Amino acid sequence: MDTVRHLAPVADLLGDDVGGTALRIHPRRRGELKRALVSLGHPVQDLVGFDDGDALDMKLTTELPTGEAWGLRDYQIEAVDSFTMGPAAGSGVVVLPCGAGKTLVGIAAMVRLGMRTLILCTGQVALQQWRREILARTTLTEDEVGEYSSRVKELKAVTLTTYQLLTWRRAKGAAPAHLGLFSDARWGLIVYDEVHLLPAPIFREAAGVQSRRRLGLTATLVREDGLEGDVFALIGPRTYDLPWKQLERQGWIAAARCVEIRVPLSPEDRVKYVKASPRSKFMIASKNPRKGAVMAELLERHADEPCLVLGTWIDQLEFLARRFGMALVTGKTPTAERQETFERFRRGELRTLALSKVGNFAIDLPDASVAIQISGSWGSRQEEAQRLGRVLRPKGGANQAVFYTLVSGDTREQEASERRQLFLAEQGYPYRIETAS
Repeated sequence: MDTVRHLAPVADLLGDDVGGTALRIHPRRRGELKRALVSLGHPVQDLVGFDDGDALDMKLTTELPTGEAWGLRDYQIEAVDSFTMGPAAGSGVVVLPCGAGKTLVGIAAMVRLGMRTLILCTGQVALQQWRREILARTTLTEDEVGEYSSRVKELKAVTLTTYQLLTWRRAKGAAPAHLGLFSDARWGLIVYDEVHLLPAPIFREAAGVQSRRRLGLTATLVREDGLEGDVFALIGPRTYDLPWKQLERQGWIAAARCVEIRVPLSPEDRVKYVKASPRSKFMIASKNPRKGAVMAELLERHADEPCLVLGTWIDQLEFLARRFGMALVTGKTPTAERQETFERFRRGELRTLALSKVGNFAIDLPDASVAIQISGSWGSRQEEAQRLGRVLRPKGGANQAVFYTLVSGDTREQEASERRQLFLAEQGYPYRIETAS
């Protein structure tokens, strides 16, 4: 205890001795202390317990509105058990690949606990997907499921909001205007969808809600800024993690092939590349015009399959969308238009859809079987997992998918892709490298 007391970052968070090896701390500083200790290499087991919040009577349905029967899969039940009954019951992170039904795990945990629940989503589209699933798979009514967004401010028994809203500020330098939502109601459970994306202001606020049960859901608990420790300290330990390939063998997610195609720069672009600054080198490599010809070949090869084109540079995507007659969704696309475009893709009216970084988040496009990644945050394992996940949802039949990545050969883009390759290899995916002519 003396060792801990003399650690400078935690000294101000500790209170008086209460006998033996015990110290008193303020309940609101419980999260700050855990976060500080974890950052110093001292794992923390939190045994204080949680407030139950308001009780909520709800059950899972056995039939969808379409009349189709449904039930939780064995591994989803195991994930719920691990969160509600395991050694760290009440706080933890469930790691499952995209398409494996993390949303259903969150809904089932909420029903199991029977408590008022706040759900944090990555955006408006994800929020509406959660709302539809809750209404279809539980006995909750529309009057009990609320939306707290830029257009509606509802606090109901189950309330859905977004990280963007919670971090919105009325003026530069002001405190986030809506963070009080964490404490405005007697939540018994807070669900953090795509918990690896937690922005820094939510990290800080999460430190003050350690008395609430907290469930984090993610496909890959990695952050390129190294702040995974904050997730563990403030949300809870990893309570359930199932290998991607195991779910693939069982048919719960699609079997995916990963192919990197290295595209040479033209002689003119090679000259520009050699003379450019490091930042410009990366942009020249990412926007290599020769990727368009390779993409044309791939679209022709998979003409009869639903295909996603994933990229980072908006001007590049806009050019390709015009060239190939593709629908394009970016962060600037209005929510209603975005949802209508996704629905047209689901109905098969669109065979090819281009997505900017909005494609990195939870979007339900179950029929997509081909993804072509033309640019990205190369080296980001987090982005790679999310983009690969766009084609992993089970499809029936052969249940096969292919994930192409176009990389400019002998450039910084190729160098940066090594971390991405490593991530895919760690998940057990076959990885082939080809060179475009």
